[in-house]
Amino acid sequence: MKKLLRFLADYKKECVLGPLFKMLEATFELLVPFVVRSMIDDGIGCNDTGHIIRMCLLMALLAAVGLTSTLFAQYFAAKAAAGFSAKLRQALMQHIQRMTYTDLDTLGTSSLVTRMTSDVNQVQTGVNLTIRLLLRSPFIVFGAMVSAFMIDVRAALIFVAAIPLLSVVVFGVMLITIPMHKKVQEHLDTVTEITRENLDGVRVIRAFRNEDAEAAGFRRENDALAAVQKAVGRISAVMNPATYVIVNLAVIGLLSIGAIRVDAGLLTQGSVIALYNLMSQILVELIKFANLIISITKAAACGNRIQVVLESGTADAVPAPVQMPVIPENRRGEIVFDHVTFTYAGAAAPALCDISFSAKRGEVIGVIGGTGAGKSTLVNLIPRFYEPDSGSITVDGIPAQAFPQDALRQRIGVVPQKAVLFHGTIRENLLWGDANASDSAIEDALRTAQALDVVGSKAKGLDDEVREGGRNFSGGQRQRLTIARALVRRPEFLILDDSASALDYATDAALRKALRALPDSPTVFIVSQRTASISQADRILVLDDGQLAGIGTHEELLESCAVYQEIHASQFPEEVQHGKA
Repeated sequence: MKKLLRFLADYKKECVLGPLFKMLEATFELLVPFVVRSMIDDGIGCNDTGHIIRMCLLMALLAAVGLTSTLFAQYFAAKAAAGFSAKLRQALMQHIQRMTYTDLDTLGTSSLVTRMTSDVNQVQTGVNLTIRLLLRSPFIVFGAMVSAFMIDVRAALIFVAAIPLLSVVVFGVMLITIPMHKKVQEHLDTVTEITRENLDGVRVIRAFRNEDAEAAGFRRENDALAAVQKAVGRISAVMNPATYVIVNLAVIGLLSIGAIRVDAGLLTQGSVIALYNLMSQILVELIKFANLIISITKAAACGNRIQVVLESGTADAVPAPVQMPVIPENRRGEIVFDHVTFTYAGAAAPALCDISFSAKRGEVIGVIGGTGAGKSTLVNLIPRFYEPDSGSITVDGIPAQAFPQDALRQRIGVVPQKAVLFHGTIRENLLWGDANASDSAIEDALRTAQALDVVGSKAKGLDDEVREGGRNFSGGQRQRLTIARALVRRPEFLILDDSASALDYATDAALRKALRALPDSPTVFIVSQRTASISQADRILVLDDGQLAGIGTHEELLESCAVYQEIHASQFPEEVQHGKA
């Protein structure tokens, strides 16, 4: 949490002025019991109406000045806290954008969402309350005790006894609830994860009529979250009655001693009322302080969770400056995997094991295999979304790690398995590939991706609206638009990760033919489940449980690779039957 305080660096003035104005307001508040004492002893006691009026006006002045000070303190605290949270949220978002896939897989999307929203809000609240109340409450408590000694030493001893007892209750409750607040945030992560999964998979849930089971699962986790929150609430609820009992006992003792000393002429009635007011101030401030400590504890727990994100993958997120290597012109577009092995974080076995192959400029490389064979993992290593455990990947004859990440990825066009479009217009989505692309370049990309008809069918063309996630487009339209987005960049390497699964065979064939005709001759990787989609590839990599089961052309693999034969036979059984006949 301490490391997050650097985001307050631009708000030093507010962090100083906020507490100062609060201390000023607290000082005026401590003067009120003395004004009340004077009003009772010198005004009511002496039947001096003028003095009473003057004291009332003085109290009104103190209230006005105190209110003004409070407003200034609130303003500075809110400005610092809001600015702090804005900078923190921005830094967190930028860091998440730079995190490796391994870090994202480890932390989980739902947890990151919770930390970006709920946790940052808790930290903002903690900063706001700290600036306003951290110094004010102790100042009032000890100021009231000193004021009590100024009024009467013997009566003030009750304050000396009551304050430690109140502190034991307050801090005892705080120490018990601190670890429980962390559990609350963990349960909130789980509830967020289930909610996100249900919203993402709502169509699947309805298709399988599994609404009741999912609702029951959510209810269980929600009840678990509620149970922890109730447990914290029950323990925290002890604080108020316990502190009120102690304070009321102290008030009884104070009134008893005060009555005796008033009767003996050692203390005035106004002084007893002033002591009672000071005791009430102590009660209010200790309860405020307890709530403040609980809020600070929550904020610290949330801050630590945010810090974990900011510290994760630091070496990858903020790499040392790397000079762009000189690329030999005769090796442009070349990729070589040399005995590459990769294991996902926490996995028992490698996802890829000892993979070796090469691809030259303009070649089309097909990647095929069963579910979980490691196809997507393999192509995700090329743009360094993941780093291999062993072996090496060279791009244009240079180790991939020698390239700055941004420079390497700028040369690669990636179309992921899940076609994702963003809210905006079609043009804005396509310009992700190249922000400076002209309309003619966009049109060429759409033509190659077989998506001209998609744009042409829209009333506003490229300026037609894209709803969140591209929900106003079909699956095939989304896939073609995401392919066009990658082609707008004119990449040297194009990765199509099973990105034509929603296309019919005719459109798929037209797409592959258009890719072959691209003037820039990019090196193309096509990941597919269908042998028909990669049958014309220059070479096909056949993966089986992370192993390279075969490499060659379609015809060669039909002769030599049992895994490829099995995949092809499952999709074209009539060819097998015809061959047997």
